[in-house]
This record gives sequence, structure tokens and C-alpha cells, in this order.
Amino acid sequence: MKIFPSSSIKKLDAYTIENEPIASIDLMERAATALTKAITNRWNTETPVTIFAGPGNNGGDALAVARMMAEKGYKIEVFLFNTKGELSPDCQTNKELVEMMEEIKFHEISTQFVPPALTPDHLVIDGLFGSGLNKPLSGGFAAVVKYINSSPAMVVAIDIPSGLMGEENTFNVKANIIRADVTFSLQLPKLAFLFAENTEFVGEWEVLDIQLSEDGIEEMETNYEMLEIEEIRSLIKPRKQFAHKGNFGHALLIAGSKGMAGASVLAARACLRSGVGLLTVHAPMCNNDILQTSIPEAIVETDINETCFAVPTDTDDYQAVGIGPGLGRNEETEVALLEQLEHCQTPVVVDADALNILANHRHALTHLPKGSILTPHPKELERLTGKCQDSYERLMKACELARTAHVHIILKGAYSAIITPEGKCFFNPTGNPGMATGGSGDVLTGVILALLAQGYPTEEAAKIGTYIHGLAGDVAQKKQGMIGMIASDIITCLPTAWRLVSE
Repeated sequence: MKIFPSSSIKKLDAYTIENEPIASIDLMERAATALTKAITNRWNTETPVTIFAGPGNNGGDALAVARMMAEKGYKIEVFLFNTKGELSPDCQTNKELVEMMEEIKFHEISTQFVPPALTPDHLVIDGLFGSGLNKPLSGGFAAVVKYINSSPAMVVAIDIPSGLMGEENTFNVKANIIRADVTFSLQLPKLAFLFAENTEFVGEWEVLDIQLSEDGIEEMETNYEMLEIEEIRSLIKPRKQFAHKGNFGHALLIAGSKGMAGASVLAARACLRSGVGLLTVHAPMCNNDILQTSIPEAIVETDINETCFAVPTDTDDYQAVGIGPGLGRNEETEVALLEQLEHCQTPVVVDADALNILANHRHALTHLPKGSILTPHPKELERLTGKCQDSYERLMKACELARTAHVHIILKGAYSAIITPEGKCFFNPTGNPGMATGGSGDVLTGVILALLAQGYPTEEAAKIGTYIHGLAGDVAQKKQGMIGMIASDIITCLPTAWRLVSE
């Protein structure tokens, strides 16, 4: 599913109007029909509804919704803010239709606004401004937003909460943004919905199909997309009847240190549960017994050092290398890691302590083999790129790092972003807060390592691995609940996730 900037959404509307063809007022009617259905599915006719409409097409959508809900028996009160005496043509048309309906209590505000009483039983529909807004709200509109936010009523936003920028967060004035409980986005999601700091404004969000041109969506280019199960399913290679373990690659995992064998166990188990043919784990001698006992399916290769990774190992016989989980950051390990990366010709998944070591030796990023993947969480990324003031800046810095280092980056978190060296960003919809637990990232490293070893191209391995990892977390959440989840639960649910996607 593509995610377009606000400027492109306007072009997509125009494309649909021209090529379907359909009149703009009829397209607005189509959007209002979808909105009305979504709202009336959640709230019954006993709910008093107060609608705040702006002078543009977002306000026109809101007025059309008011009319349709009134026709279904809802008690509707509308406040249309027309402070400049100028409405968009379609907003004007819907205003005239609303004025003809005696069952709607209608107010057109040009100067003085007397706020209505809003109770916890009320539903407020925000149709003040849509995704075309290019500056923060101020003056009277900011006052209206603050009044709505201070009320106990439930709030539904049409397309995007009024006052929230569709992409960049830098210019958001938080006090002047609608805090919606539910946002109904028209046709496609907005990039802003995927940023943590905007959750308090967006609330729960749902995309409504308003039948914008599929050809237009296909033809228009964007750097942002949301992964969908159909795409992931199409990428997974079927296994041939006479296949053997040699067909599915040999992976090398360099992980663990004294007291951190668990990280290597988690990554190794996840790798084995993701289809790799063979797995070798390179670990310090102190981890040998734990690994041999915990993961009998893996080959264990011990470092000459008792407590840490200290000597690079030959990677010529492996199709992919994973390095970092539980590795530690002592001086011997730093030296060994830098030498390992300098001489490695095999794609590498770099995670955890390996990322932190690279942050202190950024020149080594140029030594990463072609097809490598970095898997930082936000703090690990900031160690590589510098501090970020918001999620949008963090995403932009990750894109720049992917470009300059010629690597793929998986920026972990809610809606993890898979970023290519060419600047494409694919957001993952699977996963849940129960996965915010130690070892979850090690599991992801193991899954992606297995996919690279099986010969999947880097971008496909990153997409599939991130999606499957989150889906396994969703399966675990349904079984265990979020609070009781641990990383091992994600591994336990990997086979189910693979089956759900493969069938």
C-alpha cells in the first residue's frame, strides 16, 4: 500500500476526477458515504453528534456526512467556520444541502463562536482541515481545537486530525492539533500516522476505500509504502520436493559473550525456525556448553578467547553472516569486529553491540559487504547519525545513512521502516507492544540471517523478515497477552507465522 505526501493526494484526486471520469462533488459524496458507514458502524443513533467543518473540502466532507447521518436518524449539530466568507465550491454545495434539512441544527460562523456543550456522550466529528494544511493553526481555529480537546467527548477526525502536518513533524504546534480518538484516513494512510509522537493526535486509525483511481495510484511514484501480506506471500519461495539442506544455505552467527549467551541462543533458534539449511554459531568458549545444550541443531565454533569474540573467523563457506547479539564492547571485540567486517565478502546482518562498535568507528561502514543490513533501534541509530528531535528527522537521517553506506537499514519500532540505499521506505504493519522486551531484536536478526543465507535478495529478506517477526509477535500476543510475552514466545510462534503467510 503506497503512502503519498499531501501534495500527491491532491493530484490523485484530480487524476480520478479526470480519468474515471467523475465530478468532484460526486467524489466527495463517495468519501462521505464511506465515512458515514464507518462512523455509524461504531456509534448508534442515540449518540448526539456535533460536527465542526472548515471552509475547504475537508469541511465539505464533514457537511456531507452530517446530511447522511441525519437521514439515518442521528441528532446532528453543525458548526461551519467561514470566517473569510469564502468556501470551496463543493463545500458550498454541501452547505446548501445541509441548510435545506430542518432536522440538522446548523450554524455558520463568520465572527463570534459560542461553543456548544459537549458531554461524554457526545461524538465530535473534526472536519476543520485535511491533509492539505501547510502551516500550524492559529487564532480562532486554534481556540476551537483547544475547546474540542478540553471536552470529554469522543472525537473522530476526517482524513487527518486538524492541525497535524501530513509528513514532517517539525512545524507541529501540539497545543493546536486535534486529539482524535479515531481517525478515518481516505484511501491511503498518512506518513504522520506512523510516528510515535503523533499517536496522541491520531488515536486509532483506519483506512477507508473511496475508490480513487487504481491506475493513478499505480502510476504515481512515492518513496513510502506499507507492507501487505499479499506482497510478502508472493516473495516466499516454495520448497521443491527433492530439496535438501544444502539448498537452503549455511549461515554464520557471531554472537555472545560472558553472561550474554542468551542473545546468541535466541538469534540461533530464530534462524533455525526460519528455514536455514545449516547454522554455525561462533561464540567464546564460556558459551559452548549452553549453546550445545540449548540448540542441538546448530554447529558451535568456539573462539580462542574464553569470554568474548576476539579472533575473526573465515566466512568463505557461508552464504550470510549475522553479528552483534550479546557480543559485548570490550577492546578485543572491537578490534576483531572491525577486522571481520573488513575482510568479509558475504552479506552481513549487523545488530546490537556490533552497531555500537561501528558508531565509534564510522569509517568501517564503508567496509560492509554488498547486500548488508543494519538493524538499529532509535537509540542505536542516533549513535550512528547524531541526535534526532523527532521521528521524521530520524527517518531522514536513516535514509541518508543507507544512501552513503550503501546498506539496507531496518529502523526498529512500531511500524519498523525498511530503508533501501535508493531512499525507498517500507513500513511494517505487524507487531505489538508486547514485543518491547529484551531479546526481541536478537530474534529479528536470526530470521533475517536465515533468509539471506537462503539466497533471498537483501530487500526481500528485510521485508519478509520484519513482517514475519512482527506477525509471530502478534500470534504470541493472542496466546500470552502483551504483558507476559518474552522473546522466546516470538520464536515459538514463528512456525505459525510462516504457515499463515505461506498458505
